[in-house]
Amino acid sequence: MPRLIQFFTALAALSLLGAAPVFAAATATVEAVQAPAWRDRNGSSVALAPGMELKSGDVLRTGPGARAYLMLAEGSRVKLGESARFSVHSRSLNPARTFRAALGVLAGAFRFTTGKLKRTQSRDVAIRVGTSTIGIRGTDLWGRTNASGDLVALLEGRIDITRGGQTTTLTQPMSYFDAPRGKESAVKTLDPAVFKGLARQTEILAGDGAARGAGAWRVLAAETDSEESALEFYDQIREAGFAVRIRPLTRETDGWNYQLLLGNYSDADEAGVAASRLKTATGLNPKVVR
Repeated sequence: MPRLIQFFTALAALSLLGAAPVFAAATATVEAVQAPAWRDRNGSSVALAPGMELKSGDVLRTGPGARAYLMLAEGSRVKLGESARFSVHSRSLNPARTFRAALGVLAGAFRFTTGKLKRTQSRDVAIRVGTSTIGIRGTDLWGRTNASGDLVALLEGRIDITRGGQTTTLTQPMSYFDAPRGKESAVKTLDPAVFKGLARQTEILAGDGAARGAGAWRVLAAETDSEESALEFYDQIREAGFAVRIRPLTRETDGWNYQLLLGNYSDADEAGVAASRLKTATGLNPKVVR
């Protein structure tokens, strides 16, 4: 049996073992990915994929034109825009019930929308956006940090923003905290038309080529009868930020054929957009399959 088949057989066995109940629940789970995107953990990086569970200390990165949706254990959603860096830190042993977390927006745009808590749940979330720290009070907010400074907009609810030892409270929807780098901060009113453009930076829309938790359409990134080439393609595609997998197939004559596949696209159009993005990133000539 080829080494690659042995490897994936062992990997499948480990995944079955990993399905057993564990005491520490995931801090967050990846809902959708518009590649390229990566998860950094303990000095190693892997391509981000729908269904991937996140642990305390993980850092997520999105590439140019990318997006990612995350669902926190207590039901809140985080949306990340392109070229973002986002960290998750939590010491909650049962985050689905008692969620204590510090989220860090290290670069790029994000949107945070709290989920409705059950009576048995509690939440304590702080979000660091550049030089500002946000205290959450059941809310919907949008923000970004870049070389020019930090911006945090309140869409609903209430937030307390601390910067340089001073705290500013926002309670008025469509108000925002503007903190230019090296200058005094100010609270301003956000024009709805301006926000519409900002919100698009973190939204995944139909036709964006995002992979989600389910979908019958796939992208065939490459195909080879060489085990060595299959592994080379695998490394190349995942390093580019696309969550590819290898499917080994027996040939009618003899030997094996290896398909490199991206999955979880809802229709052919979504898969086609993802294939185009993959071609741009890697130079490969992928095609849409079902």
